[in-house]
Amino acid sequence: MIYLVHTAHWQFLGLMAGVLAWILIMTTTGLDEWRLWHVADESVITSGVAWVGIWRACFYSHVLPRVENCQSIGISDHFAPAEIPVAQVLMVIAVICGLAGNITAAVAVRMVYFSVENRRNIRLVFVLAGTLYVLAGTFSLVPLVWNMSSVLKNSTIGFPPEFHLPAAPARQQIGSAIGVGFFASMLLFISGVLFLCYRYAWAALSTEAPRDTRDPLQGPWTETTLVQKSELADGTNQARDNPAFHREEIS
Repeated sequence: MIYLVHTAHWQFLGLMAGVLAWILIMTTTGLDEWRLWHVADESVITSGVAWVGIWRACFYSHVLPRVENCQSIGISDHFAPAEIPVAQVLMVIAVICGLAGNITAAVAVRMVYFSVENRRNIRLVFVLAGTLYVLAGTFSLVPLVWNMSSVLKNSTIGFPPEFHLPAAPARQQIGSAIGVGFFASMLLFISGVLFLCYRYAWAALSTEAPRDTRDPLQGPWTETTLVQKSELADGTNQARDNPAFHREEIS
């Protein structure tokens, strides 16, 4: 049995980073603060700032019946720019890939830490875990960069009247969701590289290790043979007295 526990400490850390990144990716997907719209007219948006996410747009108002007013943004809404529906699809795919990567990475670490006998699939499991992590990071990074670029360009959105939002804000600001998403994407890439670069997964594990013939409790095994009757008949192996009995009789 080959023990590789001491070789996968970095991969265990990569698994922990992958779990944290997956949680942050889900948080990024649900946050509304992808874009901060600063409006000049505060007659309706009394806070002066609106939060535009990939699922809805919200703002605070003391004029409307509700203090916090939110309107959903659907994937088929014609007014939404291309980066918003693309972000809706890719972020969900990133969450799914991240979950699959965490499960596969946990299986890979288990194969090392619990010294499973059959290690022929260890390369496949480690490579699959790393690939899923990299894919999850890529799927999340694309909409993050696209939406950040739109914010930096101060792109407009033609919201319907029920949103009570102007088509063009006075200025835009990158929201906290994009920052959290970037951090999560970097963690996913790091986890993916750690699993892809695990050198023992690429080593030739097909050769069997030399069998351990030691008794873990009493030391090395020794070969013993019973005295054959033919040897006793021939006189080649005479019986011997136990010296311990002689010592007891003498004493």
